[in-house]
Amino acid sequence: MSGPQENMSFAALRGQLQEAAATFAGGQDALEGILLGLVDDVDRAVREPLEIFPVCHHSPASALAMARRLREKQPKVVYLELCEDMAPLLTELRNCRLPVAVQAFAGDIDGFPQEWAPLSVVAPITEASAEYQAIAYALDTPGVELVLVDRSSDHVFQWDSRGDHTPEGDEPPDGAEAALHGEAVGVEIGDLRPRFAELEEHLLRHGKVRHWSEWWHQYVEVPLGGSAADHDTYRQVMFLIGSLFRRLAPGDGTRVRVDEDRERYMWTRMREHLAATGTDPEDCLYVCGAFHAASRVEEFGVYGTSGTFTISPRTATTWQYGLIPSSHAAIEAQFGLAAGSVSIAATEWAKSLKRTRVKPYRLDGQAGTKKSGKKTAAAAPAVPPPPADGGDRLSGFLRRPPVLDALDEAELLGWSVEIVRAARRNGYLASTADAIAVFETSILLAGMRDRAKPTPYDFQDAAVTCIEKDSVPGRRDVRRLVEIMMGGDRIGQVGYEALPPLARDVYDRLEPLGLKLQQRGVQRALLDMTSRPELAACSDVLWMLRRLMPQGAARPIMGERRLGERSIQESWDLAIGTHQRALIELGYEGVSLEQVLEQRLRRDAYGPQATTAAVLAAVEDTLLYLRGRRLADELGRHALKVLAAERSVDGAPEVLRRARALLAYYRTHEPALPGWIESFVRTGYAHYCTLLPTAFRDEDATVGQVAAMLGFLFSMESLALSLGCDRAQLELAVAQCHPEDPEKTALLWAAQVQLGTLSRAQLRDRCAEMLDNPLVVPAYPRYLSGFVHALEPVPGLADVVVEAVSNAFGRLPDAVLLPWLPLLISTLRSGAADLAPLLIREAGRIFPGRLEALDAWVPPWRMPRADPFAVSRAGRSVAAPRGAALLPVHPAACDAVAGLLGCTEGWSEPGAPAPAGVGVLAAHPATCDAVAELLGCDGAWAAGSGPSPAGAVLTTRHPVTSEALESLLARA
Repeated sequence: MSGPQENMSFAALRGQLQEAAATFAGGQDALEGILLGLVDDVDRAVREPLEIFPVCHHSPASALAMARRLREKQPKVVYLELCEDMAPLLTELRNCRLPVAVQAFAGDIDGFPQEWAPLSVVAPITEASAEYQAIAYALDTPGVELVLVDRSSDHVFQWDSRGDHTPEGDEPPDGAEAALHGEAVGVEIGDLRPRFAELEEHLLRHGKVRHWSEWWHQYVEVPLGGSAADHDTYRQVMFLIGSLFRRLAPGDGTRVRVDEDRERYMWTRMREHLAATGTDPEDCLYVCGAFHAASRVEEFGVYGTSGTFTISPRTATTWQYGLIPSSHAAIEAQFGLAAGSVSIAATEWAKSLKRTRVKPYRLDGQAGTKKSGKKTAAAAPAVPPPPADGGDRLSGFLRRPPVLDALDEAELLGWSVEIVRAARRNGYLASTADAIAVFETSILLAGMRDRAKPTPYDFQDAAVTCIEKDSVPGRRDVRRLVEIMMGGDRIGQVGYEALPPLARDVYDRLEPLGLKLQQRGVQRALLDMTSRPELAACSDVLWMLRRLMPQGAARPIMGERRLGERSIQESWDLAIGTHQRALIELGYEGVSLEQVLEQRLRRDAYGPQATTAAVLAAVEDTLLYLRGRRLADELGRHALKVLAAERSVDGAPEVLRRARALLAYYRTHEPALPGWIESFVRTGYAHYCTLLPTAFRDEDATVGQVAAMLGFLFSMESLALSLGCDRAQLELAVAQCHPEDPEKTALLWAAQVQLGTLSRAQLRDRCAEMLDNPLVVPAYPRYLSGFVHALEPVPGLADVVVEAVSNAFGRLPDAVLLPWLPLLISTLRSGAADLAPLLIREAGRIFPGRLEALDAWVPPWRMPRADPFAVSRAGRSVAAPRGAALLPVHPAACDAVAGLLGCTEGWSEPGAPAPAGVGVLAAHPATCDAVAELLGCDGAWAAGSGPSPAGAVLTTRHPVTSEALESLLARA
């Protein structure tokens, strides 16, 4: 196929380029090689028996040429540059409203680095694209086969270098619609953009345009989109552009290797299909990007080298496939196009169809379009006859002067009036004078850029210059208003029949709400479960959607769901149609919401980075949404293992909060505590006792985390002791704590008060000593912060903390207090904001409620304290004479004590003087009663007032014992 006769078709063009190279370069050099190489690439692609149709993605000119060629050629096989594993999804396009994207999704990956997960590949499709014309023709024409020949989604990531797919160029538009594709890798049919930065800069500068999309519109779309360019001219021009960009692209790097491997892959697949089916290449059409059409790999063509390229096997990754909504802004953001360029292309597509009267292909039943008829299209305007040489169309096209379209004043005037109207609606002070200014400035800019008819980009620049000036009063600037006026951001929608089973199940289960949930926007749902009990099932679905989908898809306005609580009325703002992509991707993970939620809870709990708090959160979500004990008990048992393996206290506050909530739920809603939570309390008690001394010394452990540990130990202590734990373990752990930080020191004091090793009076004395020490006063706010954190494990210390703060404000002079006050406030706000309400309530209880009572108010800690033994002492002083009769009234007790002490003398005579030590028995009648009871004496006091002879003998024989006992009782 490379004989001399075939090469003669471009002989004239080769001669012209050789002369141009000699003129500009002064002889043969690299420039001549590049120029002649362009002609060789075009010649090679034109002579290929299997017709190659080069396209540019989202190009109205390519779509128009494709529609014409399909009606003329009627190919039996259409080879399309699209991931081969996406073929089953294309039939579902008829159930969608374009633009949509075909997506391949993998959540659980096998064969790729785990940090890449999840994997997602999307191929956006719009109506104004050549690939949609080919798909619609192949699917709705009997006997036509559509074959996707590009690499599979798995190979996209096998050949990916993690970062090379990031689009370059103009800044993507902002907004939620720009993220409809998420972080998916985009597969673009017809990626036609120069990869040589200097070349693109040169084209933009000499073309007098701002970005690549405007250059393409002016110098490719306009010449090729009219009726003057026939099929051969279109092909050769696109081959030439693709060859130019390919030859001037950097010659090394991963991207070049991937491009060449894709071309080898596609030609290998096409030859395999031709060999298997016996199809004549003349009956086939190969639709690919112009960049790949001008390929120089050895496998190029039907008669290219075979067997030299081996397609690697796919990995074990399981791929899920579906259709997701797309939008013009999402396509622009993903592929680095200028903002509004896809919308302008859609407008140009509609105008071209009306101007050329070409009937496009549309899938029967396609949402948002009219049903295609069976009658043929109206005749298009005649095209110029081909040149005399028969094959060369480039020579005439390149010599032809640019066609200057006449100024359409009515169209431009309508644009000017409409943009002023839109600007006024958005807060701009625009008037009729601004409309006239935009009209004239558009013509002026077009003239400066060597074009007679202003393009939408010229009009956009003129509108920004004349209306926006120096401020934007509203949310949208003038550039965005022009984009909306030119067609706006069209957002697609996936139809019900094309949704995965999970998404359809969600819509079915929410049907009792009576809302059109597939529509975009926010809708209000009111649920009264009292009058309509069937809405309780809808409530369960909405709470699961809130847990699984992005924020804003299902937002509760009224009602809440917590452990042990269910709302009887709820109000929701629903935007499920806006977040349809997220709902569809849920369908890749399972067939029901419950299954997906269970999988995600397991993944969170059993993940390598899972913490005890995360596992307890999964248990709580299981009880909230799934209402099953099986999964909750399983995850609870796993929480024991995770807790035992942890060596840090970072998650202690969250563990404490969730453990308390789960314990309260089980105590109120279950007849008995589950075994796992009892084991969790025992394990947690021993675990935190072990870590407590280390946490007090660790500088990385915050005071809040240590307070949470103590809170777990003290609040769970009664249950832990009942389950067999030993309190001595906690006492030893506290005794081994020796913190150096003031906050942790105050926290340790509070723990000692709770354990009884430090009295409240001693704690108050220590606070007073700190205020008396000028070296400690600057650190006093940190001690107070520690006391406030201590309210978590020891809430009973609230009065002591209020006293400590009040004493500081009352005793410190202003020179010390004023510099010290900001530190106190910032410390309390940053470290103990959630505990401040407890402190405030205690202060409100202690301080007077009215201002006038403040002057006469005396703090409780300054009031004189009553002697706790005053009443007993008063009673004993009155009963002293009666106490002296202990010995005669209890003779048996006295005899027993005397025998115990070794007294052998008998009773003394009545009236005899009492020996030393008798006063102790008379002064402490209660002690005498206790001793008598201890010794088993059941006698009563005698009526006499003097001591008995036996008692006198007792005190006489053992004066030292009696005096010691009296001294001991006197000190008490």
